[in-house]
Amino acid sequence: MFRRTIYRITTATAVFLATVAGSAPAYAAEPQILAAYTLPVIIGNITAWIVGLLVGVATLFLTIGGLRRLAAGGDPTEIEKANSAFKNALIGYALAVLAPILLAVVQGWIGG
Repeated sequence: MFRRTIYRITTATAVFLATVAGSAPAYAAEPQILAAYTLPVIIGNITAWIVGLLVGVATLFLTIGGLRRLAAGGDPTEIEKANSAFKNALIGYALAVLAPILLAVVQGWIGG
């Protein structure tokens, strides 16, 4: 009698586990979005960082050019170095102005 009860419990457990393990959901779960931000927000953040860095570096070159110009004392080579620093600052500011346009083009390429 005891052996028969053990067999019944074992059979019932095996059938229950097979039923639970073999079942599948009727509908697939909704896909989870794992990104914290959308692509336009990410590109906007990147644009802000790039513009900030470019303006900072351009301002550094402008400051260096001004200090070289002040310390040149009429020396043509130092004045040429100062003018080169001014030119680099101008290029940096131009890139800072164009960075949002360039990143908008990249965003258009990748479909954002």
